[in-house]
Amino acid sequence: MTNQLQPPLSYHIDPTIYAGRPADSSGRLPKELRTYDLLDSLHISYERVDHDALPTIEACRQVDEILGTPMCKTCFCAMPRKLPFIFFSFPVRKSLRQPPCPSRLEAPACPFGEPEFMEQLMDLTPGSVTVLGLMNDAENKIRLLIDRDVIENHAFIGCHPCINTSSLKLKTQDLITKFCLPSITTILW
Repeated sequence: MTNQLQPPLSYHIDPTIYAGRPADSSGRLPKELRTYDLLDSLHISYERVDHDALPTIEACRQVDEILGTPMCKTCFCAMPRKLPFIFFSFPVRKSLRQPPCPSRLEAPACPFGEPEFMEQLMDLTPGSVTVLGLMNDAENKIRLLIDRDVIENHAFIGCHPCINTSSLKLKTQDLITKFCLPSITTILW
């Protein structure tokens, strides 16, 4: 049996940087449109790039270059006790096979959460995990843990608008001061 190398996957990425929401919302999912509605209502400006569904952070590299900022890697994790779910958001250059839990949460590591819980709580599917999904957590069951490096060293972050067929660039400070509730956000590391 021989190993054959798979050809690299290619995705269509529109290199145009759009300011704000799409002018034509046909073909857009309701959860994506709700994301734009919320960002606009909070007066958070953003740039957007449209593309094929990008299933992994590695597939987003070209989008990073177009937007001029790296996508922020976000993991959905389930806690063994206390808070049921956690979002870890950290720079893409860091690789975590299993995100560590901060000592104040009294757990050695946080296992990744099941996709069905992510969809039920935040209307997100694998490949579309984004900090903006917190807008769908009406019961505040999820806590956001952000790597300090994101706050201190990244003026902008890249993320999806709750679906992985577009990517957004927004100011990190807007995310922290206008979008994230202090009661659900912790800065780590």
